[in-house]
Amino acid sequence: MKEFKVSPIIQSDLQAFDELFSKELSTKASILKVITNYILKTKGKQLRPILVFLGARLVGEVTKSTFSAAYMIELMHTATLIHDDVVDNSMKRRGFFSINAMWKNKIAVLIGDYYLAKGLLHAVENKEYKLLEIVAVAVKEMSEGELLQIEKARSLKNSEEIYFEIIRKKTATLFVAAMSAGAASSGEVADESFKKIQKIAELLGIAFQIKDDLLDYTQSSIIGKPTWNDIKEQKITLPLMYALSQASANEQKHIKSLLKTHANKTHKLKEIVDFVVAKGGIAYAQEKMDEFCSQSIELCMSFPSNEAQSSIIEIIKYVSSRNK
Repeated sequence: MKEFKVSPIIQSDLQAFDELFSKELSTKASILKVITNYILKTKGKQLRPILVFLGARLVGEVTKSTFSAAYMIELMHTATLIHDDVVDNSMKRRGFFSINAMWKNKIAVLIGDYYLAKGLLHAVENKEYKLLEIVAVAVKEMSEGELLQIEKARSLKNSEEIYFEIIRKKTATLFVAAMSAGAASSGEVADESFKKIQKIAELLGIAFQIKDDLLDYTQSSIIGKPTWNDIKEQKITLPLMYALSQASANEQKHIKSLLKTHANKTHKLKEIVDFVVAKGGIAYAQEKMDEFCSQSIELCMSFPSNEAQSSIIEIIKYVSSRNK
């Protein structure tokens, strides 16, 4: 699978953003400096700031506000990843040790809080109140999504409606925030175009999370978390949900019993995975993900053809084919 490629102009935007991000996060405080340097060295593909620039260029031009939007979105994303690793007790992130693994939970939580505060202060200092509203709403939605997922995992009850509500809030919300913040930063945008951009991002974010859920069943720890982590945490994601819907009452009872009592035993975990595969859970989730990607591409095509449009379509195709 090839990595996604964005146009040269977006690459230029990202290079300028990297310089700004490093400069804004520079500090003399020793522990902050060490941790920030570690985060910068282990950063991922920077998909969210890329989406900010694409949102701006899809309907207008990149402005100073666009860089503020990318900075705030990336800070919020970094903070939520750090906090998520604490909540999930994850020792790895993108193949590297997580912040909580390196510096323990207390420091990890404080670092996450520090990055959130930096983003809020940047918005206030630069009078970016619309961007502040977009980011604040995203933080609220993401928190609600995570809490809803924890609640449903405890009861082992879920439905497709609830599943999609969870992933829309916990994952797609940040994609929507990134692209809509980018669009808002470019100047006046027609309401219809703004809503289309939000929908493109939402569909992409939902597809991204379904793919993550699929990778949990089909891959090793190359995405930076243990294999079958969702099962270990008793999360009923789309592959398992569909498999259960195709099973008899006795089979459902047996699989749910395994979920509650597996105690991280490999043979029991493998039995659950084999059940999901046999009942068509993987194939069904893949089909749903492809549908969301197709819908997102179709909406993209309604915009005038330009470098931003082709780059977004390239990212959507990457999301459906990625293996990490």
